[in-house]
Amino acid sequence: MINLFDLLIMPFADFAFMRRALIGSIALSIGACPIGVFLMLRRMSLVGDAMAHAILPGAALGYLFAGLSLGFMTAGGLIAGFIVALLAGLVTRITILKEDAALASFYLISLAGGVVLVSLRGSNVDVLHVLFGSVLALDDHTLLLLAIAASVSLLSLAVLFRPLVLECVDPSFLRTVSNSGSLSHYGFLALVVLNLVAGFHALGTLLSVGLMMVPAFAARFWSSTLDGMILFATLIGVLSSSLGIVISYHAGTPTGPTIILSAGAFYLLSILFGQKNGLILRLLPRKHLVA
Repeated sequence: MINLFDLLIMPFADFAFMRRALIGSIALSIGACPIGVFLMLRRMSLVGDAMAHAILPGAALGYLFAGLSLGFMTAGGLIAGFIVALLAGLVTRITILKEDAALASFYLISLAGGVVLVSLRGSNVDVLHVLFGSVLALDDHTLLLLAIAASVSLLSLAVLFRPLVLECVDPSFLRTVSNSGSLSHYGFLALVVLNLVAGFHALGTLLSVGLMMVPAFAARFWSSTLDGMILFATLIGVLSSSLGIVISYHAGTPTGPTIILSAGAFYLLSILFGQKNGLILRLLPRKHLVA
């Protein structure tokens, strides 16, 4: 008979690195999943992916200067992310390219450049660490960074909430009635970069955007209100992180990819059984009013 305590609780009770991985993943979910909901509603889902790769050269330069240093890699990632965001906006304004095309070009260049920079000094193991993270190796300083990023994200979203909602519904109206449109847009991009840099330390540049976006996509099938989507996305992110860590412990699979695959499983279940346009619900016979 399966002992649920041994299966679900004992790994966290016995090993400190498991508890750190769980706490760090929960902090990431709390900070990043609400950001993912706004990216989805603003039809900027691929922007998150582009920005995730854009931070790589800065983190790689930090690695070249100080090795796997939390401070140098974080500062480098933040600077690189902000530079790419500003350059993409500048290219959009002075050329015929749209913002998504400008970001796509910069992220491809950044991804290739970052991998080359890491490989100049490190081994293949270091490249894998940068690309896919090491959530089981989180230390106290990294946990503090993740907690600070989540706190800053939630407080900033509370301040930017109204203009972000207006921009999701009608961007032209916000530009007409207020000058806060550009400020809220770049402030929101700053939050995207902050959460991706925080997620980079746990899940790497290739997977950090997964915990931001996949729970948001799944939440769309459970609620039609913004508050509900944020709540469901955060809950799915926390559950995916917890389940992914446990599965990777017992199955011996890489933890970061397993977390994202767990989120993907919730996404597929949401498509099938979600209360808002889930496929199974749509196939069930509808009740008709009887006069």
